[in-house]
Amino acid sequence: MSNYLLIGSNSMTNQGFSKPMLAVVAFLALVGCSNGQETGTESVDADKTAKTAEKKVDGADGIEGNVLRIGTEGAYAPFNYTNADGTLGGFDIEIANAICADMQVTCEIMAQDWDGIIPGLKAGKYDAIVAAMSVTPERSQQVAFTDPYFSNALVFLAKKDSSFDPAKVSDINAHSIAAQRSTISSQWLENAYPKADMKLYDTLSNAFLDLGAGRVDAMISDKLPAIEWLSSASGSDYVLKGAEIDINDNFAIAVRPNDDALQAKINASLANIKSNGTYDKINQKYFAVPASATATSAPTSTSADSAAQ
Repeated sequence: MSNYLLIGSNSMTNQGFSKPMLAVVAFLALVGCSNGQETGTESVDADKTAKTAEKKVDGADGIEGNVLRIGTEGAYAPFNYTNADGTLGGFDIEIANAICADMQVTCEIMAQDWDGIIPGLKAGKYDAIVAAMSVTPERSQQVAFTDPYFSNALVFLAKKDSSFDPAKVSDINAHSIAAQRSTISSQWLENAYPKADMKLYDTLSNAFLDLGAGRVDAMISDKLPAIEWLSSASGSDYVLKGAEIDINDNFAIAVRPNDDALQAKINASLANIKSNGTYDKINQKYFAVPASATATSAPTSTSADSAAQ
């Protein structure tokens, strides 16, 4: 749901890896890469899914009643979050609304727990998912993805005065590290450093809460949610540690595999909002990077082949 990088129109800078990191990334290239987050693959009633798919095909443009129903998590700031009054906000929400405006349809956006977000789409609860969802081979077997609308990288965070250096395997293994469960972040850490003392949380907010309270030593996260937290009062004593980790992680909008017309219309409107400046305006609103969050070491590029997931 993932959650950030300053990505040009939506890209993060490629970063260098230590040799251990390169080996792991190569491994991930074989197995595939989150809210980049992983979702549950629980099955959905076959008859219900079939009826939903059949109903959707009947619409020439894949939309019923001129309303595009969109599922999001509502707990992955700054991409998507729930305001105090219960309304949804964030980068994903504004991108979804901009796409709907270009398509000249009404956006109906609803929150859904992450683990049930793909099953909810397959069951017909909504027509598309806009939730900082990473494109992975596993997900591509269950849903159809649009063109990417954001590129993601991972970062480590720790206290400003901490000697924690994620370039050292010994430091990774010697510190407790927070991550959101079932995300690209936790998957990468588990594969790269199987001996690490990982502390997994159901939400990113809870992971940040424990980091700020000193209950863990460090944290791994998507870059932009990390920057968002570092800009808050709770994160004022923390900084990014080490180089950004380029995992070739792209966020895209998910639709049901049979919704070719809807997929095409979303792609067309996504291209339109990128070309007319709407996308850049939204991107700048959420992803301007404060100097206080600047990584403590200069990033270096990695090859696309070595970073592929």
